[in-house]
Amino acid sequence: MSAADGTRQVSARGASGSLRRVCVFCGSNPGGRPEYVARARRFGEELVARGIGLVYGGSNVGIMRVVADTVLAGGGEVLGVIPQALVDREKAHHAITRLHIVRTMHERKALMNELADGFIALPGGLGTLEELFEAWSWAQLGSHDKPCGLLNVAGYYDPLLAFLDHAVREQFLRPEHRAMLLVDDEPGRLLDRCAAYQAPHITKWITPEQT
Repeated sequence: MSAADGTRQVSARGASGSLRRVCVFCGSNPGGRPEYVARARRFGEELVARGIGLVYGGSNVGIMRVVADTVLAGGGEVLGVIPQALVDREKAHHAITRLHIVRTMHERKALMNELADGFIALPGGLGTLEELFEAWSWAQLGSHDKPCGLLNVAGYYDPLLAFLDHAVREQFLRPEHRAMLLVDDEPGRLLDRCAAYQAPHITKWITPEQT
């Protein structure tokens, strides 16, 4: 069963904290800065160098394709998951190691969760944000103990990070939950932090006095 079914998903990472596969959320277009594509390619190279497989949305366009093609070119494993309704619209990448075609977006995210040992978002739009926040909220609820990371290329996510800090100050987000989102602008450092991640054990949302 998946985390979407309410069952806790424990990471398959070994005792050393190694990551076998990382699920990457990112844009289906290249964005407006060359840094986005360049850093996506560098991220893919880091995955290959570390022997980490890629799980992603199965598209052959945008930053999604850049990461997938880089990993493929280096001889790495690439698993794609895409709903049937998006196969034609997003031009599914049929040259990857394995392409899983599912019925719905819910099935897509549940399978990506099951296949990966961690989640990292590169620059992207609404879909990227939605996928990252769902994975992070699952971790916050204790549905899984996998790391969630953000590759902050060229300061793309600076406004989002400022908002999250604002949410902490306004007491809508606990500092411990804010700290669960690992942020870095260098792929290697971010992957190191994800590999070393230990999920916090927070038993209460608020104290009885705050109700």
